[in-house]
Amino acid sequence: MSDHDNDEAARASLARLQTALSAHGITLPSLGIDPPSFAGSYRIPPLIALGNCNVATADRLADALRGAAAGR
Repeated sequence: MSDHDNDEAARASLARLQTALSAHGITLPSLGIDPPSFAGSYRIPPLIALGNCNVATADRLADALRGAAAGR
């Protein structure tokens, strides 16, 4: 991608998110680093694009988040 100051941090965050989602059997096909985040000369962290998912995946994600909030 680029030599953006926060490139490695964004890649590490993306990997952690993919691992956490995978632990719940969730795959977001469009999950990745948002390429326009690297455009420009400002030094903000790149954005993680969560992308689109179908209704079943959205429900699984909501269930996983509710379970985590409830301490399960």
